[in-house]
Amino acid sequence: MKFGCIGEKLGHSFSKEIHNLLGDYEYELKEIAPDNLDSFIKEKSFIGINVTIPYKEKVMPHLDFISEQAKEIGAVNTIVRKGDKLYGYNTDFFGLKALIIENDIDLSSKKVLILGTGGTSKTAKAVARALSAREIIVVSRTKKEDAVTYDEAYELHSDAEIIINTTPVGMYPNCDAMPIDIDKFSSLKGVIDVIYNPSNTCLINKAKERGIKFCSGLYMLVYQAAVASGLFFNTEISEDVIKSVYKSIAKLKQNIVLIGMPSCGKTSVGKKLAPLLKKTFVDIDEEIERREGKSVKEIFEENGEAYFRKLEFETIKHYSSLQGQVIATGGGSILNKENIVNLKRNGIIVYLQKDLDMLVSTDSRPLSSSKEALEKLYLERAPLYDLAS
Repeated sequence: MKFGCIGEKLGHSFSKEIHNLLGDYEYELKEIAPDNLDSFIKEKSFIGINVTIPYKEKVMPHLDFISEQAKEIGAVNTIVRKGDKLYGYNTDFFGLKALIIENDIDLSSKKVLILGTGGTSKTAKAVARALSAREIIVVSRTKKEDAVTYDEAYELHSDAEIIINTTPVGMYPNCDAMPIDIDKFSSLKGVIDVIYNPSNTCLINKAKERGIKFCSGLYMLVYQAAVASGLFFNTEISEDVIKSVYKSIAKLKQNIVLIGMPSCGKTSVGKKLAPLLKKTFVDIDEEIERREGKSVKEIFEENGEAYFRKLEFETIKHYSSLQGQVIATGGGSILNKENIVNLKRNGIIVYLQKDLDMLVSTDSRPLSSSKEALEKLYLERAPLYDLAS
């Protein structure tokens, strides 16, 4: 491996795709067990690598040179071999700083809460200092000398104006989790979540509800990768290229969710759209039928609508947590508000509208098997489709 990323678990890393867009070089993902880290670094078989969880601090004793910034932070996420020497840097600093500035979140003279105590937390602390934060409080699950507990954060620091989440809480596949209750912080002006999968975490959604400025971590990931690539090749990648790569990755990973009445064309449109966008197509009703070994009509007849809606919720929750898909939903998916929340986690919702006289009633659709039932359904659901899209 000449260029790549090392970590313990890299199954959902975007790094390879990002570096493939940044330059013409082969970039690999290499999962390394903790017992094998020392031998891998000592072999020095690479030219440039990125380092991710849980090795950002553990690689430091093996390096011949560590940048002042990385020393101050206490974590290295980029290593470059020059001759027989290993040079360590922290490009996360530049990525997080760029993310905050790009999203116009002002830390100057603000009280900042940083959630978590790992390598990214140390980076966030350095960035907050660089952006002139007035006060910086680190929050940990357990009491530490340099960190308060979450209970203490609620009790003593409810006047915090900025929250930066550096923990993995809310990250795929545990997308329902939220690291902190931001409703307890009445002075909040900005929420920064370094998680990039899903693109809209529960923390981000809560900030949206309150009208608070927010940003998630994808731009940080792309920006730090660009700085790392520049270090690999002793060059500098322009802001225009970085923004272009970010837009490409965001577009590639975003789900397109199709909603609308039965027979409006969600499945046929989705099947044509997915290959054009280089995405995977999934039909929620077809997935339910495949898992149950029955048609939707049979499920309704044998188990009832409530049972079907439960299956629908579970299937939507699973597929909406994945990325890079075109999802065709069933006509009644919008009846459950939680489905909409889940579908928006990684996607945009598109309402396929069709005039009532062009919709077709069919015996295979239990709730729209006659023209009268279809018309009744249309009048009930049209406002919900509008609201969801």
